[in-house]
Amino acid sequence: MTAKKDQNWFRTIALLSGAAVLTGAAAGCQVSVNGQTLPSPYYLEDDVQYFPGAGEFKLSREAAALREARAQEKMSGR
Repeated sequence: MTAKKDQNWFRTIALLSGAAVLTGAAAGCQVSVNGQTLPSPYYLEDDVQYFPGAGEFKLSREAAALREARAQEKMSGR
């Protein structure tokens, strides 16, 4: 009778372990890297977003206005 109990115990452990592995595989694993969540279980169906690169210096108009103001100050003799 103990061999049968041991066999049932082993079968129960094996089924629970298999269910845990399948649940973990179905859920996926998410990791956040530099603001991206990789990989999600649905990453193949996810829409891809593209953000085009901007120029190196984003304040070019402000810098040009400051240069012009400095040039006017030099010309006016301040």
